[in-house]
Amino acid sequence: MGEPGKVMWGRTVGAILGHTRVARPIRRADLQDGDQLLVVTENSTYLMTRLEDTTFSVRGGWFDRQGLSPVRISIAGCTWGGSVIKVDIVAAYGLHLEFGNRVLTSRIRGIRLVRAADPQVGMRPADVGELLRSCYGSRWQDSAAS
Repeated sequence: MGEPGKVMWGRTVGAILGHTRVARPIRRADLQDGDQLLVVTENSTYLMTRLEDTTFSVRGGWFDRQGLSPVRISIAGCTWGGSVIKVDIVAAYGLHLEFGNRVLTSRIRGIRLVRAADPQVGMRPADVGELLRSCYGSRWQDSAAS
């Protein structure tokens, strides 16, 4: 508990909305067909490509562990871990990504956006081990070997 007479801001609606401004969100409306997102959470890595019907082709994380990758799925939005969901946000630092099948990720720690319109840059399909090595380097290789 906090000190008597002090207001706790961590769980208020105002604090949650304030966090949205500093979370550097990727908004649904800002994405175009073919744009790719690499989302690194506390526990997994996801590669997501926006499709023409506003669904996403997703590989990695939970979907790899279930043998479903790549899967075509909607994104419900992002949450703070509870029932409040921002449906206009696809990914934001510190929030949890919720897929259309109700799978909720751990907190997002990293996001990379690659625009489909940029012919100089693109992403190819990669396995999760390769993605983890690219994000965590030798730390991932050392922990995977033990």
